[in-house]
Amino acid sequence: MDEIIFKVREDEVESGFVATALGHAIATQSDTLEELREMARDALRCHFGDGSPGPRPKIIRLHFGRDEALVV
Repeated sequence: MDEIIFKVREDEVESGFVATALGHAIATQSDTLEELREMARDALRCHFGDGSPGPRPKIIRLHFGRDEALVV
């Protein structure tokens, strides 16, 4: 595995950001985007440093999605 993808959403209640890895039990949160980048790196190092099987990904991809609901 060369990369891991985190789905990022804005936390509307507390402000800031929440990132959850797709296919792995990894999640992190932060107040700013810069902090989120570092928190994702740290979460990845912790997860794969704890003896998780397989090699550690070399790239972290942050996917920013935005859902919008429309009233019909």
